[in-house]
Order: sequence, then structure tokens, then C-alpha cells
Amino acid sequence: MDEKYEQNFGKNIRQIRKKKKLTQEQLAAQLQINGCDITRSALAKIEVGQRHLYPDEIRTLKEILDVTFDDIFYFD
Repeated sequence: MDEKYEQNFGKNIRQIRKKKKLTQEQLAAQLQINGCDITRSALAKIEVGQRHLYPDEIRTLKEILDVTFDDIFYFD
């Protein structure tokens, strides 16, 4: 895996979460309600590129954050 891409991907998730005015705890709770077993700690690891996401988790993040896949995957 491309470590730099993982870090940028996580940073992008964090920026989107903050734009939506959600804490890690709030987003993790919404993910859990929607069937993704992601704790606040796991979300923190995602945001720094230390944990990978599964396709169903990415889809659920997209739905909760109300963004497109392009918003999630394409960043500067």
C-alpha cells in the first residue's frame, strides 16, 4: 500500500468530518448504528492512515457524510 496515499486519504476524511461539524465520537456512533464496527479509536487511526477501510465502510461513510466518492477519494 502507498503509505502517503493512506495518510492523505485519512486527512481528507478528517477534513470532511470537521466540515460536517462532527466529532470522531459522533461519526463513529453513526457508523456503528449503520452496521460498521468502527470505534472512535479506529476512526482516529483511519484519519492518520494507520487503519484501512473496507468497501462497506467507505460506502457508509459516504452516506453519513453526504458526499460523493470523488469527494472521498480525490484530494490535493
